Amino acid sequence: MLHSNLGNPEGPSPLRAPFAAHKALIPLLAPSSLFQNIPESGHKYYLQFSTEDYRTGEDAGNCLATVLFPKKRSRPVVSIKCSHTKDQKEIQEEDNKFYQRIRHQSKPITASNIPDSYGNIEPALEPVWALAVAGSSSIMWEKSTETLGYFLAQVKSVRQWMRKDDFIEFDYTVLLHEMPTQEIISCHMRLTWLPGQPLKVKHFCAPEGHGAEQGSGAESGSAAGPAAEKGASF
Repeated sequence: MLHSNLGNPEGPSPLRAPFAAHKALIPLLAPSSLFQNIPESGHKYYLQFSTEDYRTGEDAGNCLATVLFPKKRSRPVVSIKCSHTKDQKEIQEEDNKFYQRIRHQSKPITASNIPDSYGNIEPALEPVWALAVAGSSSIMWEKSTETLGYFLAQVKSVRQWMRKDDFIEFDYTVLLHEMPTQEIISCHMRLTWLPGQPLKVKHFCAPEGHGAEQGSGAESGSAAGPAAEKGASF
């Protein structure tokens, strides 16, 4: 199964199509698809599907994609082209509004259990959830195989890091729902973003009950409270 990703997205708005494609590609067979067995390479799928805005449900355009699951590696090779219903300028304007909403917080954002046990998300936390969807998409694409797919089930915790530059930065603990095993995978994720630049994601995933023991270095920032020490492990 495949969680589609454009590879190097620039922000939440450009990710409309991939997230909607995620709905279309799990299960793998989209409304229109062809399968090819390439003996020396692996299994290749040719897909055609429509997409929608993952937040509003509005039509976001159509996509054509090829997906190759190589025999000697688990990560799929994806080529995707989408036609969007909104032009690039409109998408950039939405991204900037999104960014300014987060940037102008008077205090660092901290939250837990998004959505709550009833499936609700507070309006003030919708930008935080949108960034979690964008960031976790790259994790799910990396972990997906021909027989395994993932959904973002919940943000267990999130904390904003206050930076001296213009970037926004968050530490997340997210829960991914693995299909069809029904396993819940816990991942720590540090996300950094500035409009017009690619979303940067560093992550570590471990089985339930295990802490992150390794990770990659992080850019400078500050956060108050115990979670700051936790974030430093990235």
